[in-house]
Amino acid sequence: MTKAFQELEIGIERPSGTEAVDWWVWQWIDSAFPTGGFAHSGGVEAAWQHGAIRNRVEWMGYLTASLDQAGHAALPWVTAAHAEPGRVHELDAWCDAFTTNHVANRASRLQGRALWAAARRAFGETRLSRLNEGRPADALGHFCPWFGAILGVLGLERRRSQRLFLFGHLRGLLAAGVRLGILGPMEAQSLQFQLSEQGESVLQSCAELGPEDAVQTQPLHDLWQGGQDRLYSRLFQS
Repeated sequence: MTKAFQELEIGIERPSGTEAVDWWVWQWIDSAFPTGGFAHSGGVEAAWQHGAIRNRVEWMGYLTASLDQAGHAALPWVTAAHAEPGRVHELDAWCDAFTTNHVANRASRLQGRALWAAARRAFGETRLSRLNEGRPADALGHFCPWFGAILGVLGLERRRSQRLFLFGHLRGLLAAGVRLGILGPMEAQSLQFQLSEQGESVLQSCAELGPEDAVQTQPLHDLWQGGQDRLYSRLFQS
């Protein structure tokens, strides 16, 4: 960080109040926020090349099932880390043990580290640095626990943080579908709107789940994503 930037940062008044929080939340979900998420398809590319997504019905089924999977297998880590950010390293190691798919595991670590780096640089919060206290030498940096821990430290309430996570998951899948040519950008926006009720239903069902409740609900999705590295040609890393 340059001296000029450090001096500028000292004079920044930190956002406070509901209206001010909205500004940085919008920044967080903006596609320009550099977390590396758009380098990953969440298994969509492999599923598409394996013929699991061939029409609109199958595409809707995939999105719905993936949202349910995110609620049961990913959201619990977000919830736990949000409630106790100081446990993020413990939860990170636990999430690593749970994520046995090597492609998903690698993607989670890459996105989690990118999120951590972007949040520290963008929000300049000294308190975020405390999350690195006691950081093990072999720290992993998985996306879900760090997503929850960072938002917990920044003070975003739990339900909004959970909803933000599921929204980002769905948006990432649809963005991958557009880039792969499975659907057009306008259709993707229509589907995002249509699936908002499904996303809220998943949230209501999974909001209280903890890491001990995490479970794989879509084993075929896991198998397809695990085959990403064996695709003859690919656009995404996962």
